[in-house]
Amino acid sequence: MFEKISLSGVDNTGWLRLRKSGIGGSDAGAICGVNPFSNAMKVFKDKTSEEIEEQDNEAIRIGHDLEDYVAQRFTEATGLKVRKSNFMYRSTEHPFMIADVDRLVVGEDAGLECKTASAYNADKWADGDIPLHYVMQCYHYMAVTGKKVWYIAAVILGREFTYRKLEWDDELIERLISIEDNFWNNHVVKGIIPPPDGSKVCDEVIQQYFHTARKASAIKLVGFDEKLRRREEILGFISELQEEQKQIEQEVKLFMQDNELASSEHFRVSWKNIDSTKLDAKRIKEEKPELYADYGKVSHSRRFEVKVA
Repeated sequence: MFEKISLSGVDNTGWLRLRKSGIGGSDAGAICGVNPFSNAMKVFKDKTSEEIEEQDNEAIRIGHDLEDYVAQRFTEATGLKVRKSNFMYRSTEHPFMIADVDRLVVGEDAGLECKTASAYNADKWADGDIPLHYVMQCYHYMAVTGKKVWYIAAVILGREFTYRKLEWDDELIERLISIEDNFWNNHVVKGIIPPPDGSKVCDEVIQQYFHTARKASAIKLVGFDEKLRRREEILGFISELQEEQKQIEQEVKLFMQDNELASSEHFRVSWKNIDSTKLDAKRIKEEKPELYADYGKVSHSRRFEVKVA
């Protein structure tokens, strides 16, 4: 069962704020670790912050503008009529699960997700395949709405139109609900950071939570010796690879000499002149201390260092 939240009169900012109140279909793949463009840490940061992030890029614009076209192509290909739903759905059994669906299928217990894809990603739709994060999105919608079928249709730009049919899967949906339940109730609600994943957003979340150190405080480092030894090995590998990278770049520069561009069948190399102007902060501080005081900005951060004992 679900409750319906009317989106009539709700602007984009209001819609984004509503999305913060639960886990949506586009969050499901990230939480499950199958979204190449997002991750659980990014979802955690979004759901626990007051910041409303207005996303607007060409890919999002194209997807939004072509949604009607994809739905029309689906109807032409299948004979199934679809309609928009001006509601957000929230599961009554699992209130942390919400759904903002593209279309509902008329006369069938089903929904439709509309996608556009670059021709460069055509292989991800080949032979009946569907990108995994889209699969999880559709099953999330089924879990919220209770509908037994979800279609996904996609226009591969400049190439083809295709669609797939996904049917209710008890085991998969139960597992998905369990993962989302754990994420929402044990991390978002409690404000407990998910396990680190090495991403930039993980650094941002940790910095946000622990931005200031207590002076002269210390704890015993337990259980990290092997990981830190591995870190030292990785740093050694990085150093060797960076040195090899620099050597290759130096060889190319020596070959190019004073030429700005060089090309082969497979590569284009540029070594251009760049003029830049930088303020001499040290000199300003010495010669114009009042000006420096007026415009100087103090930043606060923590420096992480590891030294071998």
